[in-house]
Amino acid sequence: MQGKAAEVIRRAGLLLGAVGPGLFLIGYNIGTGSVTTMAAAGSRYGMGLFWLLVVSCVFTYVMLMAYGRFTAVSGLTAMAAFRKHLPLGKYLAVYSIIALSLGALAGVAGVMGIVVDLIREWTGVMFGGQGFDMTFSAVAIIAGCYYLMWFGRYSLFEKFLAALVMIMGLSFFLSMFMVVPEPAELVSALRPRVPVGPDSLLIMSAVAGTTCGAMLFVMRSLLVAEKGWTVKDLRHKNLDALVSVSFMLLLSGAIMACAAGTLFRMGIPVERAVDMVKTLEPIAGRFAMSIFVIGIIGAGVSSIFPQAPILPWLICDYRGRKLDTGSRMFRILGGLGLLAGLTVPLLGGRPVWIMIGVTAFQTTMMPIASLAILVLINKKELMGEHRAGFWLNLGICANLLFSLAIAYMGVVGLIESVARLRG
Repeated sequence: MQGKAAEVIRRAGLLLGAVGPGLFLIGYNIGTGSVTTMAAAGSRYGMGLFWLLVVSCVFTYVMLMAYGRFTAVSGLTAMAAFRKHLPLGKYLAVYSIIALSLGALAGVAGVMGIVVDLIREWTGVMFGGQGFDMTFSAVAIIAGCYYLMWFGRYSLFEKFLAALVMIMGLSFFLSMFMVVPEPAELVSALRPRVPVGPDSLLIMSAVAGTTCGAMLFVMRSLLVAEKGWTVKDLRHKNLDALVSVSFMLLLSGAIMACAAGTLFRMGIPVERAVDMVKTLEPIAGRFAMSIFVIGIIGAGVSSIFPQAPILPWLICDYRGRKLDTGSRMFRILGGLGLLAGLTVPLLGGRPVWIMIGVTAFQTTMMPIASLAILVLINKKELMGEHRAGFWLNLGICANLLFSLAIAYMGVVGLIESVARLRG
């Protein structure tokens, strides 16, 4: 029996290693930004925006294939390729690094604010009193992440994020089955709709942006290079991308269903992440609430950890060098990135709308990422016989049009939101 158990564990480890980059991307992508965006969408429109989530996942798969294929064949990562092989590429790469790094830092701040607010609310309900201090919780999470960052290597990061993905996946699916009364009701709620009203454009843009984001594709290029995948691994790479996108769709859909099964029926929109937790307790009890909170904490940490050192990752990408997680640059810049997580606990703010706004803003990078890979993957001197074919080119062009529409909605939505705040 022990031998069989050891063999099962060994095979599970090999499977996780085979799809490690895909799980890494799930951990990066399904953070509290995704959780709050899907919860906000589900609380306002039920499952009416699930169609947008599906479309976003389809385009995410196309772009993951494209960026992964480019790096596997050419050996170049995204920023290095921008700099060397695109018109005005140096300036485009620098702009991309600045925009993506600022977005990541704002994301760390918003994510941490949501996580520590949830921990305070959860511990207050479970143990009485005011709950854990937000600053103390933030410092504890930062210290744990920095310890792993200081002593870890990519393989350890991959395993850590894979474990968090499993935790949050189980948590969100259990929560969904606890709060959705009838499967038939959920299926009937999948009727597509295009909402109209305050914040509708912003939320639609965020639903697409949190699923189909430029940083995700840049990270894909880095991870394929880190894994050492080449032309002979193209089929394996595509399977890894499919696993990643499938889990993203299922997890995001489960979160939307949780909000649709509770808040939408009660007419309560998500303004803070704790709105969801407060509503879950009277409907499904403290156990269901705790399961959901554990999932959000797992999602938050899995998002904070890879976003904090984005700048050193991108600098190495730009220089065409392999990332050294033990370098002084990685440790210093990664540590400074983690310190951004103290912003909301110390200064306050509305982290849910920070996250939705950041996600919507990041959609402006998507047209750049789409156009860049469309040019690069068709360069004969880089790709040879592995240049994109008709269907991949069609998919990238369709994604370019989709990203322009989503970016427009994000910009208009942000302008409308700021105007309402001033009014």
